[in-house]
Amino acid sequence: MELWDYRPDVYDRGRSLDLVGFHVQATDGKIGSVDEATYEVGESYIIVDTGPWIFGKKVMLPAQVVTSIDPQERNVFVARTKAEIKDAPEFDEGTFKEPEYRARIGDYYGRFPG
Repeated sequence: MELWDYRPDVYDRGRSLDLVGFHVQATDGKIGSVDEATYEVGESYIIVDTGPWIFGKKVMLPAQVVTSIDPQERNVFVARTKAEIKDAPEFDEGTFKEPEYRARIGDYYGRFPG
């Protein structure tokens, strides 16, 4: 499964559901909210604003780590712990769309199972 695509059972591109503003739930609790989301095949991700949890840090999560979405409760569930997300490469507003940055993110998240 491609790291930069949503799992087919999680996100239906035909629904046009916008995840911005949804709460993000790690496997061990809430980590923040979706600040930005993309839905292109092979290039999908969410940017999570962690707020005060890790001092206002933003993190980029490849779409593949999203395990489920609850539109009624406005929750996005991800297959990573708070610590795994906190230790991810620093979000860089200026380079996050560059292939090298995506490769670093992909290498980091790709080493975890599931």
